[in-house]
Amino acid sequence: MAKKTVRDLQVKGKRVIVRVDFNVPIKEGVVKDENRIVQALPTINYLVEHGARIILLSHLGKVDHKDSTKTDADKAKNNMAPVAAKLAGHLKTKVTFVAETRGAALEKAVAELKDGEIVVLQNTRYEKGEEKNDPELSKYWASLGELFVTDAFGSVHRAHASTVGIAQLLPSALGFLVEKEVKMLTKAVYEPEKPFVAILGGAKVSDKIKVIEHLLTIADKVIIGGGMAYTFLKAQGKEIGKSLLEADKVDLAKSFLDTNGKKIILPVDFTVAAAFAEDADHYVVDADHIPADYMGLDIGPKSIELFEKELQGAKTVVWNGPMGVFEMKPYAIGTIAICKVMSSLPGAYTVIGGGDSAAAAIENGFEDGFSHISTGGGASLEFMEGNPLPGIAVIQEK
Repeated sequence: MAKKTVRDLQVKGKRVIVRVDFNVPIKEGVVKDENRIVQALPTINYLVEHGARIILLSHLGKVDHKDSTKTDADKAKNNMAPVAAKLAGHLKTKVTFVAETRGAALEKAVAELKDGEIVVLQNTRYEKGEEKNDPELSKYWASLGELFVTDAFGSVHRAHASTVGIAQLLPSALGFLVEKEVKMLTKAVYEPEKPFVAILGGAKVSDKIKVIEHLLTIADKVIIGGGMAYTFLKAQGKEIGKSLLEADKVDLAKSFLDTNGKKIILPVDFTVAAAFAEDADHYVVDADHIPADYMGLDIGPKSIELFEKELQGAKTVVWNGPMGVFEMKPYAIGTIAICKVMSSLPGAYTVIGGGDSAAAAIENGFEDGFSHISTGGGASLEFMEGNPLPGIAVIQEK
């Protein structure tokens, strides 16, 4: 059964609570990357045009509720005010920011909403009960609206009050962004045109165990790079020097290689460095010759060539996780190369599963070369594991 979307709701004159993902980077009160705000605009504009009275909820950063001194500092750092101001700049309608998550000022602002106007709440994580999916908090927030729309794909893997709690109490639907994410990721992971190649990078095997397990059952090849590759090399009995290693996952990596060795493609060379630093002495070595006092920080040119060869002819490619420490220029070469190769594959359906790989593609100007770049790193990972996402599972069926 298909989930209801915002198109299925009668929204005119109704108070519609929308869970958006405005978890954007802010420095000294200035929004540094507004991509997530822009991604939410289609749903917001649709609701404005159809005369809804819109109440927007989002988290921003983390708020430590265990240590009161940290709580106040986190709240000051993660105030939604600059985000609301940035959103207002994209819209012609009235946008009111309320610096509260509950109380008389909020209730008054909501009561005074006219058709097509917007109220933005303070950061949902100001509330201790948000991440615990507190029933009392969910009930209070639900009382502010009549309908609920989820458009925060980056948060649908979390069962919080604002993602799941409210949806259990109101008629609910998917926004356009979440609808698109589900459609694009389903096509890539559950209905892939073959040959299907998955590329996995990032630091840890432990973060991606279930993803590897699931993808090995459906993909024709799984290319592994990034920090997690060294645990696989160790499983092959190779010297990895000071490279990142999860010693407790070596046996697991070995079992993956034993059962799916033909499917798994590992790097054959690396850029190694004397220290975890941009200006450290670094050079390229074969996978069999990593010096004991050096660490691998990127894949090398032969690996790039190998991965490019393995990707030729692929009809579906899914990528999650960088090939090296792409934040440092000398170790970004492998990640940028994967961006180049993937974005120029003829006739392939190419998807990046959010997170650092998405950031790398966007920062380096490859955004338009992919079929889809997900807005949710954690959510797309859990989707790739084959898990139901709580914030989507709770939405009503058509």
